[in-house]
Amino acid sequence: MTQAVKLATVQKRGQVTIPIELRRKLGIEAGGVVAFIETEDGILISPREVLAMDALDKIGEALKEQGVTLEDLIESGRDIRGRMIEEEYGIQAEKE
Repeated sequence: MTQAVKLATVQKRGQVTIPIELRRKLGIEAGGVVAFIETEDGILISPREVLAMDALDKIGEALKEQGVTLEDLIESGRDIRGRMIEEEYGIQAEKE
């Protein structure tokens, strides 16, 4: 897969304009947040949403390696919230 190279000039304050066709393709809008990730080859600029999805994928992989399912995680959260409600408010949470 050949990728077209896009060039931009670094301004005095370190600002760089992301080419419009890339902003459109990646859904980067004015005021949007991007992440700068240093790699061996340079700097990777990624929309924040992509970074978050990658992090969630890594968490999912780690849980899977530990044998924890999504259902286990959700049930654990319910148990923890139930104990917190009981401790904080003295209300006994209903068991399902």
